[in-house]
Amino acid sequence: MSENDVSIAYAEGFLPEDPPLRAARARAEELGVAPVSAATGATLRFLSAAVGARSVVEIGTGTGVSGTWLMRGMRPDGTLTTIDVEAEHQGLARKTFADAGVGTGSRTRLIAGRALDVLPRLTDGAYDLVFCDADRRESTDYLNQALRLLRPGGVVAFAGVLAGGRVIEPGSRDPEAVAARELATAVRDDVRLTPVVLPSGDGLLVAVLAKSSPVG
Repeated sequence: MSENDVSIAYAEGFLPEDPPLRAARARAEELGVAPVSAATGATLRFLSAAVGARSVVEIGTGTGVSGTWLMRGMRPDGTLTTIDVEAEHQGLARKTFADAGVGTGSRTRLIAGRALDVLPRLTDGAYDLVFCDADRRESTDYLNQALRLLRPGGVVAFAGVLAGGRVIEPGSRDPEAVAARELATAVRDDVRLTPVVLPSGDGLLVAVLAKSSPVG
């Protein structure tokens, strides 16, 4: 194992997951769903805590792994709005949230449906953080919606931006790799955004929306 592999393994295992999250991962594996890595989850918790998140949108509920991490970083009175095209997945996510002690009262709003049909119905500028872990081919469309939904100073994050390493292969025409490149370019070139790519899991692209419009 190389030094880089050792470093990645250390980072991924730095914050071990508890039984509710491990159970959610097991359910995801049975469904063929790939949740975010533990390090990516910890990063999401950090981001939601750093911005004092009260209102978060998650695109891609899965079995509730990323949602649990997000809510553990959010304010106690915060609400997670999570969208997934699969109602069955959301039923399992509800169990995860309950087992983890974060799905009580009005803390979660689960919406079953295609994200690009649901997102336009959400309120402009009302959210502190938007996290995207859904159809990679629609990532640029998710970005456009996120920029409308975020308050100034809010954060948008995209999982899976390395596309299994294919994103750095110039000749790769894999649809997910192409979409990841287009997303990265759109985020990097948007003067309203301050971006970074973090190498946790399969890559996490994070950007902060400017608190005021650029001048000039």
